[in-house]
Amino acid sequence: MSARLAPSSIPELVEAVRSTPRLIPVGGGTKPRLSMVDATRVLMGGLRGIIEYEPSEFTFTALAGTPVAEIADALRQSGQYLPFDPMCVEAGATLGGTVASGVSGPGRFRFGGLRDFILGVRFVDGTGRLLRMGGKVVKNAAGFDLPKFFVGSLGRFGVLAEITFKVFPQRVASRTLKLAVEGAEAAASIAVQAACSRWEPDAIDCLPDGKSVCLRLAGPAEALEAISREILSRWKGETLSESEAEKIWSDLREFRWAGKGQLIKIALTPEIWPVLERLARGLKPAEAGTPNAVRMHVSAAGNVAFVSVTERTTSGMVGELMRKFGVSGLTLRGEGPLWCGARSKTKITAAVKEALDPQNRFPSLED
Repeated sequence: MSARLAPSSIPELVEAVRSTPRLIPVGGGTKPRLSMVDATRVLMGGLRGIIEYEPSEFTFTALAGTPVAEIADALRQSGQYLPFDPMCVEAGATLGGTVASGVSGPGRFRFGGLRDFILGVRFVDGTGRLLRMGGKVVKNAAGFDLPKFFVGSLGRFGVLAEITFKVFPQRVASRTLKLAVEGAEAAASIAVQAACSRWEPDAIDCLPDGKSVCLRLAGPAEALEAISREILSRWKGETLSESEAEKIWSDLREFRWAGKGQLIKIALTPEIWPVLERLARGLKPAEAGTPNAVRMHVSAAGNVAFVSVTERTTSGMVGELMRKFGVSGLTLRGEGPLWCGARSKTKITAAVKEALDPQNRFPSLED
C-alpha cells in the first residue's frame, strides 16, 4: 500500500486509473479501515472546489476531494445546509469519501441519509471511462438511479470525480432536550415513542454514556417552546443551552467519544438495540482495572449504532454478538475485518460491480 498517486485534475485521474492495475481512492483519511487494502492509493485531495452552486435551485456540484467543511461554509453563507449531518467534517472528511463510506449523522432521522440527497455523479470506472450518471437538478427521472449505488460503495465501483447534491434551507430555530434514562430498554422506549409522535424531532440519539437520550427539535421558536414543555412533562430531562447542545452534536459527529481502537457502524433496529447494547457493554476488558472495552452511540431512534471497541479480543466478541442477532457492521477505523457480524450479499450489487469494474481494477467489497 506504499505506492501513491495524486491527480490534480480529472484528466489526470482518468490516466491514473487507466495506467494502474489495482487502486483504491482515498479522501481525507477519517475512516481509514475502508481503504486498508493492498492497492495503489489514489489521493483525491488535489481535486477540490465547488464547480456549480445555485442557491435558488438548492443544488451544488463539487469535486470529490473537496473537504465537506468548505461546502458547509459556502452553504451557510446562503442560509442552507446538508440536513443529514455529515460526519467527521472538522476532521477533514471529503465529499467523495463521505459518499463512499455511506455514513450519515443524527439528522438522517428526520430528513433521510445522504443517499436521499445525492443527485448525480461523474466518475471513472474500472475500464478507465469517464461517465456521468444522474443529473444536476432535483426533478430528474432519466435513467437508472446509479448514483445511489455509490453511497457506501467504499471506492470499489469506481473513482468519484464530482458529485451533485440537493440542499435544504437552514433551520429557523432548534432546541435540544436531554432526557435521563435508566438502561437501554428505557432509552429505546423513549426513542420509539418520540419517533412516532407528532413532534417530528430533528434527531433522536442515545449518548455513549447510555444514560441520556437527546431529542433535537427544529422549527419556529414559539412552537419549539410549546413542544419542549409537553415533552418534559412526559419524561424527566432538561433543555440544553445552545452551546451545550452544539458540543454534544459536534462530539457525536466527530466521534470524539470513541476510543482509539476499532470503530464499527452497525445497521440496527429498535427491537434489537436494548439486548445488543446490554450484552456488548457487559463484555469485560482483557485487563482488570481498565476502562470498559465497549462504548456505543445509538442514532436515528435505534436504526444505526456506532460502536467503539478498545480491545482486540473484545472486538471478536462483538462480532459474535452481531452474528447472533443477524445484524451487519462496517469497520470504519482500527484493525479487524472490514465487515462484522452477519454479512449479506445481493445479486444486484455483484452485477453493478461486474458492469463497472469487469477487470477487478478496484478491490472487491469483501476486502
